[in-house]
Amino acid sequence: MISALDVPLDLSQPPTITQQSPKDYIVDPRENIVIQCEAKGKPPPSFSWTRNGTHFDIDKDAQVTMKPNSGTLVINIMNGGKAEAYEGVYQCTARNERGAAISNNIIIRPSRSPLWTKEKLEPNQVREGDSLVLHCRPPVGLPPPIIFWMDNAFQRLPQSERVSQGLNGDLYFSNVQPEDTREDYICYARFNHTQTIQQKQPISVKVFSMDSLNDTIAANLSDTDIYGAKPVTERQPILLTPTGSTSTKVELRGNVLLLECIAAGLPTPVIRWIKEGGELPANRTFFENFKKTLKIIDVSEADSGNYKCIARNILGSAHHVISVTVKAAPYWITAPRNLVLSPGEDGTLICRANGNPKPNISWLANGVPIAIAPEDPSRKVDGDTIIFSHVQERSSAVYQCNASNEYGYLLANAFVNVLAEPPRILTPANKLYQVIADSPALLDCAYFGSPKPEIEWFKGVKGSILRGDEYVFHDNGTLEIPVAQKDSTGTYTCVARNELGKIQNEVRLEVKDPTMIIKQPEYKVIQRYGQVSFECIIKHDFTLLPTVIWLKDNDELPDDERFLVGKDNLTIMNVTDKDDGTYTCIVNTTLDSVSASAVLTVVARPNPPFDLELTGQLERSVELSWIPGDENNSPITNFVIEYEDGLHEPGVWHYQTEVPGTQTTVQLKLSPYVNYSFRVIAVNEIGRSQPSEPSEQYLTKSANPDENPSNVQGIGSEPDNLVITWESLKGFQSNGPGLQYKVSWRQKDVDDEWTSVIVANVSKYIVSGTPTFVPYEIKVQALNDLGYAPEPSEVIGHSGEDLPMVAPGNVQVHVINSTLAKVHWDPVPLKSVRGHLQGYKVYYWKVQSLSRRSRRHVEKKILTFRGNKTFGMLPGLEPFSSYKLNVRVVNGKGEGPASPDKVFKTPEGVPSSPSFLKITNPTLDSLTLEWGSPTHPNGVLTSYILKFQPINNTHELGPLVEIRIPANESSLILKNLNYSTRYKFYFNAQTSVGSGSQITEEAVTIMDEGKIAMASRQVDIATQGWFIGLMCAVALLILILLIVCFIRRNKGGKYPVKEKEDAHADPEIQPMKEDDGTFGEYSDAEDHKPLKKGSRTPSDRTVKKEDSDDSLVDYGEGVNGQFNEDGSFIGQYSGKKEKEPAEGNESSEAPSPVNAMNSFV
Repeated sequence: MISALDVPLDLSQPPTITQQSPKDYIVDPRENIVIQCEAKGKPPPSFSWTRNGTHFDIDKDAQVTMKPNSGTLVINIMNGGKAEAYEGVYQCTARNERGAAISNNIIIRPSRSPLWTKEKLEPNQVREGDSLVLHCRPPVGLPPPIIFWMDNAFQRLPQSERVSQGLNGDLYFSNVQPEDTREDYICYARFNHTQTIQQKQPISVKVFSMDSLNDTIAANLSDTDIYGAKPVTERQPILLTPTGSTSTKVELRGNVLLLECIAAGLPTPVIRWIKEGGELPANRTFFENFKKTLKIIDVSEADSGNYKCIARNILGSAHHVISVTVKAAPYWITAPRNLVLSPGEDGTLICRANGNPKPNISWLANGVPIAIAPEDPSRKVDGDTIIFSHVQERSSAVYQCNASNEYGYLLANAFVNVLAEPPRILTPANKLYQVIADSPALLDCAYFGSPKPEIEWFKGVKGSILRGDEYVFHDNGTLEIPVAQKDSTGTYTCVARNELGKIQNEVRLEVKDPTMIIKQPEYKVIQRYGQVSFECIIKHDFTLLPTVIWLKDNDELPDDERFLVGKDNLTIMNVTDKDDGTYTCIVNTTLDSVSASAVLTVVARPNPPFDLELTGQLERSVELSWIPGDENNSPITNFVIEYEDGLHEPGVWHYQTEVPGTQTTVQLKLSPYVNYSFRVIAVNEIGRSQPSEPSEQYLTKSANPDENPSNVQGIGSEPDNLVITWESLKGFQSNGPGLQYKVSWRQKDVDDEWTSVIVANVSKYIVSGTPTFVPYEIKVQALNDLGYAPEPSEVIGHSGEDLPMVAPGNVQVHVINSTLAKVHWDPVPLKSVRGHLQGYKVYYWKVQSLSRRSRRHVEKKILTFRGNKTFGMLPGLEPFSSYKLNVRVVNGKGEGPASPDKVFKTPEGVPSSPSFLKITNPTLDSLTLEWGSPTHPNGVLTSYILKFQPINNTHELGPLVEIRIPANESSLILKNLNYSTRYKFYFNAQTSVGSGSQITEEAVTIMDEGKIAMASRQVDIATQGWFIGLMCAVALLILILLIVCFIRRNKGGKYPVKEKEDAHADPEIQPMKEDDGTFGEYSDAEDHKPLKKGSRTPSDRTVKKEDSDDSLVDYGEGVNGQFNEDGSFIGQYSGKKEKEPAEGNESSEAPSPVNAMNSFV
């Protein structure tokens, strides 16, 4: 048995309705009527119609046609037909040899938009505060019209809690006001089907206020009636709709429930809704029309109950209870589903529906009530179920289930199709499925067969059957892999089999890496007019092509060239306030989508405050208030208040005070006689706002000065005057007009009266004819036209200074060491200073060096000792030198006379290092040392000390030898040294005080292995006759060879010499050619000839203290290069290096000079 599967269209099957018009079909009477009825089946079905329960013969009506290969009717209205003539209930039947399916009953009704009936509308004259209802009463249309109120200018009338439109279209006034007076209250009805709008005649409303109403009544009515018109009084609420205390409402399940309460009252009542005994349903409850309408969507039986609306104002309340009953047209619990059975199979059709009241279930077979349909022995009806047993091919039919109650009906077609078919798979072969890793994969295997085939899945062509919890097998043949992994990639085989055959199909699955945003955009705070970038760096499967989209506040980016979208980022140039918002990066591929968002907050300096107001003006204070400007996303931290004095300094703003950013008022202290204006500046983290507009001006009254000038001083500029200065008061400190200063002075400690003078517009006064440097008491007092400031405090000043008259006496010098001396002196009498004692200056200079007896330019040095000090230290003296010094007293005017020059000498010190040390003429067992005397002997040199010690190949130091050398020597030849040995030398000079700093150098004695070998042979065989003859032959050969070489060289050529080395011989030495300086070839050991001493050892060996002692060139050996006569290097080292012996194992052979020197490199 196959249930709810589509039968392939190439197989026989009963008809199935695929498309039909709605049950309640309202048509536009001006257009053709199209009643749809489409069906499929094999063979293709034929169509017929009934109208109002009887056969509708379309061939007899020229206005009606049926579309080819379709059951859809077209009724031609536009060519003379009338829609009203075709009102009725239509039903379509689709039939073939295997059964008949029927459509719903389709009720055709043309829409109607009738005109308003003529009526005479009287003007509405209403007393202010009364309620009013303007009735609309639109004509009955199909469907009902949409109602709205407008004026003559086609502008919608404003509505509020006081004035609103009810569900029935009437306009309700809870209380009328004089502004409600107008003559063009017009109700409009819009009929959507016909797209027409009908207009009611304008309604006039005249609202009388109590005053005007009483005047009118007084003019026209009796005295008794005059007093009946009371002033507007407040009224408690009463309900205008619905009326009474209770009402009922029936609504159908699934519809929208609308309940309304509109109340009159003054003040305007507020509406509140509750459900008695329960809560209003969450997420489905809405309030409309200023809470006068309760709206509950998708109602169900559970929404039945009592709903209470409560209208309340300050005087009381009114309420109304609406009892709601939710009924239900039939709705499906289980709709019947098509059955495909093979011969001999069993099956059931189930039709279950619910409703309120409970619906009646009835069955039809091929559109005929089943009770009168042809009998089928395989069929048995059991209420809402039809049971089929051992069906045969003739059992194929279409069955209809009808569920109906008083609120409607449901009709469903379900066929029984008896077929015998081998399996077939409907999914295309080798279909490719692509999914993202860790997401579900659904592999289709749509199939058909009768009997219903069994489905099995395999992975790969020869894989085992798939089972287990990691797979889900759906009834429609789909294989689900709930969490696909990369190893899920591959080919999957679906096999469908029944008793009539077997078939299989392969599909392919590819599992891709998920798309990820590895660098998400981040929250940014940016200042206005700045630049900001959001990053969105992604990682994705290389086979997928991602697209990146940026959104702002879930909408497209503004069309603005300031927005630059790059590969991995979004950049916004010149940011403005409107760029504030949430920016989202969305990455889409064909298989997945990811997104990330970040908020951009645009900050800026605050907008300036505004609406400055001065209140509470007093003589010395005022209160300033303001309204802050926009803080621009950065909280205001404080406000700065500035003031302008329009009387004394117009246009100049001064700081007054500041208050926290939460404060918008401040009490300001004021000074007299100032024309104040204030402005406020807001400050946040970004900066200061522009100043606010200035406040109004406020001129304070004049008063005596509150303060006197500050920084009063008395200092003489000449020995016979006193200059009195002060810091003038600022304009606002004058407290009134006519600002002046009273300057007073008298000599201190003398019984004198105060001398005073009054000055204006100055800040200095000079008193002449004063004694030299005597103290004065001084005071400066401010005054203006209203009087004096408080008594000022006194300050002490002095008349002018003169140069000191006396030099310090008893100057003594105590030499502490060769570079430091201490000087003493007696202080001068204070009266002789004739001014403020600032200190003493010591002048000292070097006369001559006692060791050199040479004079040079005298450079005097000065040391200043502040205050009344009587001694000081003289550092940095040169040893063994003669000095002079004198001492002078200093005051504010200058220096006094110098004391007599005092001579002192510094003792000897240790000398500096010798100026240079040169090591020259290295031989097998000797070195020549030359040196220069110290630049600063600092005494009489007594001797030189030379220390030296050998250094072996491992840089270990040997025994130290010390030699004392007379001071008058400048060179020394060291003999009896070891050949080919490095020595380290330490050299310094001495005076009687001690040794000076030393200078160090290193040098190497040379070794000539050729000479050693020759000497050894001379000892052993030199007396042999055969040896003498051999030597002569060798000498002759060498002479011939030299002649040949000389000739070839003169021709410009070079002669080759064998290039090989003896494995145990020392490295060969490359002599430089005398003519061009290039190196010659190596020679064999047999051809080796010792070089001249002059070519191996430079004539002069100078080692500078700063040079590296590891350089081969510094040693000046002949194997490395060539030197000029002054020892400067002119060649380059190009010889090969021998391997050094392993550390700790010395060679049994004497090391060559090259090896000896390489061991220290």
